[in-house]
Amino acid sequence: MQNRIKAALLVGSIAASGALAAVSPEQAAELGKTLTPMGAEMAGNADGSIPAWDGAGAPIPPGYVEGSSNYIDPFPNEKPTLIINASNWQQYADNLTEGTKAMFEKYGADGWELQVYPTHRTSTRPDWYYANTAKNATGANLVADGQKIEGNYPGVPFPMPQSGLEAIWNHMVRYGADINQNYDVYLRRLQRQRRSGNQCPLSIRLPHVRKTPDQVVGDTPYTLLRIDYNAPARRAGEILLVHEPGADYTEGKGREAWQYLVGQRRVRMAPAVSFDTPNPGVAGTTTYDDSFVYNGSPERFNWKLVGKKEMYVPANNNRFVFETDVTDALGEKFFKPEFIRWEKRRVWIVDSTLKEGQRHLYSRRTFYLDEDTWTAVAGDMYDGRGNLWRLQYVYPAVMTGNNSDFFSAYGAYDLLQNIYNINSKPIPGKFKQGTGVKDDKFFTPKGMARSGVR
Repeated sequence: MQNRIKAALLVGSIAASGALAAVSPEQAAELGKTLTPMGAEMAGNADGSIPAWDGAGAPIPPGYVEGSSNYIDPFPNEKPTLIINASNWQQYADNLTEGTKAMFEKYGADGWELQVYPTHRTSTRPDWYYANTAKNATGANLVADGQKIEGNYPGVPFPMPQSGLEAIWNHMVRYGADINQNYDVYLRRLQRQRRSGNQCPLSIRLPHVRKTPDQVVGDTPYTLLRIDYNAPARRAGEILLVHEPGADYTEGKGREAWQYLVGQRRVRMAPAVSFDTPNPGVAGTTTYDDSFVYNGSPERFNWKLVGKKEMYVPANNNRFVFETDVTDALGEKFFKPEFIRWEKRRVWIVDSTLKEGQRHLYSRRTFYLDEDTWTAVAGDMYDGRGNLWRLQYVYPAVMTGNNSDFFSAYGAYDLLQNIYNINSKPIPGKFKQGTGVKDDKFFTPKGMARSGVR
């Protein structure tokens, strides 16, 4: 099919799971030639709707103040070039995720539509990150049934993935920036709207990215994440701290999580903050491993790399993420279409099915990874009977002049309960990128105890 794109240097057959050898030096040499330094196809597509990657990044928008953390829209004067709505969506069905097609079937008559803008391949990374990605192409390997990466430097571990596990690892340890922000959580159920959070401070540090570039990742954590809950009232004063590994989910090496509970006035380990435990931050409408579309140990699923395809997904959503009060964008059943920017992108499709003998709310999950960033920008979740149940989108934004992107604003739709939510979208003016605000002690259990409400 015209829209099907063969993976440029896919080696051998695509395996559902397990360890595979790194690619050859000859194959890795295509990085920076036919492939970008991150492993994406450098060329544009046949009809020009996806441009070639040139490494220039996003333009500096008028009114942007250097060093500012409010990353205004770099394309403020652009208008949609295509509207996909109830009248024509089937014409574009081959370029839509299963979740997006389900939204048209359920809400198309109510005005659900995609406003599609010109595609801009704005993602860039530091030169050292590109150099490490080239090393990883020939040196990184999955071991321990895919639970651990050996020999990987801070970079994309598998820029030319040969399995679904390799591709999902690329997402799990993707590049990012340290951030501090305040955010609200909103849930919407038809006529009812509920605010779940009230300017909850979120801090994320990425030691994996900040590590000395010439050292392998080893035991360095990927993420240190802390949320101090101010609301709802029943959770005010709670603190959640998560240390996410950068390369190893084998026994005794996986996620560490702690909670400070006001009623107990103590910090406790929180092993339940993982897998399909309902996330109370969004009233249980998603699971903990739904955060950022997917996170955590891949051990409970079989993973299959389906291939690469051109699809319409959210992209370059600076106006929505950094400039819009979320209440202005809330529609009765979905976000108001005029606030969400969609582009045609090439995405890797990774399908996962629950392993025999394992337990999870979802029997199957399909993820769509943007080829330029390795970020899961959409996901489809199926219930135990195999029916599409929930879907998620990330609303990516450009962090101007930063060699990074923002991927923490994500929305989820529950098709069975008619609920949707938005989580981790910054409150305008309440976002700061960079280090220097929170010290290392802040991300420790002792730091939680010192901050706890007495």
